[in-house]
Amino acid sequence: MSAEQGEPYIKIVNVTKNFGEFTALRDISLEIFDKEFVCFLGPSGCGKTTLLRAIAGLDIQSSGQIFQKGRDISALPPAERDFGIVFQSYALFPNMTVRRNVAYGLENQGVPGKQIEQQVTELLQLVGLPEQEDKFPAQLSGGQQQRVALARALATKPGLLLLDEPLSALDAKVRTHLRHEIKELQHKIGITTIMVTHDQEEALTMADRIVVMNQGVIEQVGTPSEIYSEPASPFVADFIGTTNFIKGKLATRQSVQIGNIAIQVDNPSASLVTGSEVLLCIRPEDILTGERAIDVANQVESVIDRVEFLGSFHRVHMLPLAGDGTELMIDVSVARAREIDLTIGSSLKVALPAMHMNVYPSDN
Repeated sequence: MSAEQGEPYIKIVNVTKNFGEFTALRDISLEIFDKEFVCFLGPSGCGKTTLLRAIAGLDIQSSGQIFQKGRDISALPPAERDFGIVFQSYALFPNMTVRRNVAYGLENQGVPGKQIEQQVTELLQLVGLPEQEDKFPAQLSGGQQQRVALARALATKPGLLLLDEPLSALDAKVRTHLRHEIKELQHKIGITTIMVTHDQEEALTMADRIVVMNQGVIEQVGTPSEIYSEPASPFVADFIGTTNFIKGKLATRQSVQIGNIAIQVDNPSASLVTGSEVLLCIRPEDILTGERAIDVANQVESVIDRVEFLGSFHRVHMLPLAGDGTELMIDVSVARAREIDLTIGSSLKVALPAMHMNVYPSDN
């Protein structure tokens, strides 16, 4: 579900969090809408978990405000905020059965016994564990424990679900299966959800919108498609997926000079000045080869340095186009690889479509 119009469900305004002299969050502002599934994505230490904990009241921000459905929750303790949370470790009570774990929050709220029994039964059905209710956490697989933790977080019918890297402790196959289950469950219940992850594949497959963070600030907010296809910075382009960075100079508003090669570009940022050092960014899968490259602008030719077979495609590494030592990576499908010569040392002509290139100012 994309962001809905109207008042945001969560509104974060100029939030900063300091730990002594270290600034973990720096002037963060963000809006999250009702029923959205939003992922906070970034490398370790980027501030994503600190922001989640600030929303939960587990680490109160140093300055700024947080609103939930228009209510200022900035200084409220966790018990007075409306959320359920699943931690990376699940934090299940080892001495309680599955049923007792799920019922725990309801019992603390003084919900009548018959109502607790009915709600727990419904939740265990919802997460696919109706036959595991009398087992203890140690008797369950990691994936089953994760489902129990989800059911417990949802038992009190919170308005907000917070997920702190809930899949990172699982093996790859289980992780892939459960991320689909979590997304389906979130859609079925219609609960606003925020998930912290460092796994770009998780974010791309699960999120309605992704918040990419780096060094305590937000680099970009957008749909998975926007984040991947139109990265706002070299950091985003490099962190999400694989990309080529090619150094050059902005020769005109429509071209970049790479050595003695002029490359046409579409709509570089107005802030870029002609003659300035720039970085061209293009995904390996967007570079055209063979017949697809004919009659396309920005044709270049180089020598194949090495080839990696990656299952459904070959990643071809070309010798640098210019003297800066930057190689060019090209992804060639297995089917197309049968049509062109990928012998190491052979020459290959390719095209760099202007519509798929992003231009950034160079850090140098």
